[in-house]
Amino acid sequence: MPKLWEKGYSLDSLVELFTVGKDFLTDMRLIKYDVVASMAHAEMLTRVGYLSREEFEELKVALEKLLKLIETSQFSISPSEEDCHTAIENFLVREVGDTAKKIHTARSRNDQVLTALRLLYKDQLREVEQLIQQLQKQLKLFSSKFGKIKFAGFTHTRKAMPTDFKTWSMAFYDALSDDIKLLKVTFELIDQCPLGTGAGYGIPAKIDRRFTATRLGFRKVQKNPIHAQLSRGKYEFLLLHVLSQISFDLNRFASDIIFFSLPEIGYLVLPKELCTGSSLMPHKLNPDPLELVRAYHNRIVARQMECVMIVDNLITGYHRDMQLLKEIVLESFDIVRQLLLVMGLVFGKLKVNRKKCEESLTEEVLSTERVYRLVGKGIPFRDAYKIVAQELGVREDEKT
Repeated sequence: MPKLWEKGYSLDSLVELFTVGKDFLTDMRLIKYDVVASMAHAEMLTRVGYLSREEFEELKVALEKLLKLIETSQFSISPSEEDCHTAIENFLVREVGDTAKKIHTARSRNDQVLTALRLLYKDQLREVEQLIQQLQKQLKLFSSKFGKIKFAGFTHTRKAMPTDFKTWSMAFYDALSDDIKLLKVTFELIDQCPLGTGAGYGIPAKIDRRFTATRLGFRKVQKNPIHAQLSRGKYEFLLLHVLSQISFDLNRFASDIIFFSLPEIGYLVLPKELCTGSSLMPHKLNPDPLELVRAYHNRIVARQMECVMIVDNLITGYHRDMQLLKEIVLESFDIVRQLLLVMGLVFGKLKVNRKKCEESLTEEVLSTERVYRLVGKGIPFRDAYKIVAQELGVREDEKT
């Protein structure tokens, strides 16, 4: 298969296999965005005179045909084609001949992949936001069912003060609201069209970048061509940071539910269908899905570090190192989507054991309220604190 960079020599087979890596597989998730960007690019080339209207119509028909093949899983990228960009151009050459060779005018694989990735990332961010909102609905439903039930909260993994399930569940709701704000800021930065920046140093030809950006639904043009290339890796790092913030909150949800559903604590009841069993111990019902939610957060944090380590210390310009970013970012999006779905399911089925919660509100848990009743009678806080501590028989070295 011909390559976009073909120069009349054969690449060593081991080098070819090594440099392609998993790109021909990963790019099957990217290819439809590259097709859409190619349509907009071809239309722009027609506007500025590099393609005739007839040539554009030929290309458009062929690209629409390719898009249908992709959507119906009837198209694949061969390893020899390296990536979706070559696969698209090879398809166009088969469909329309020499006209296809004009579509790469005024672009590079560098700004081509940047554009397709930005379009893909925008869709992924929208989907994650929708899943967060669905989880927030489950949290509200949980709160409406069980919110008034009080229980002993913990500090230092010891019983501390009373709280209720409305405060608890809506704390996570608010955390997810923060995550949505982070998603929107990230979306705004990514919502810049890099097409037309070439390999990072611009295109020495008259093009209409604003037209292409508008056609592709970008909020603005990313004007500086060097920054367009520098933003690859930077924006991926930002994406992974936002995803790790979401997984961090889900990790905390999971840890609380595991702890609160301990039989010894018993505030929460996990239904059997959300638990797995032991191959040895007949009595065991294990919160494995929640444990995996915790663990997957750590994987995303690791991917975040992998990302920044791939791109730091690189000089200005494109480097093949960046090829490895695609897989880790897409994997992280996949993980976060699964985590949100699982936690939505958990909160939809989670129940509260009112009796256990009421039993947790023992005398010492209410001690701070007693302190403030004394404060309300005019006793200084420090004196009231000591009075209640003495009543409870707490020695000085036992206070926390």
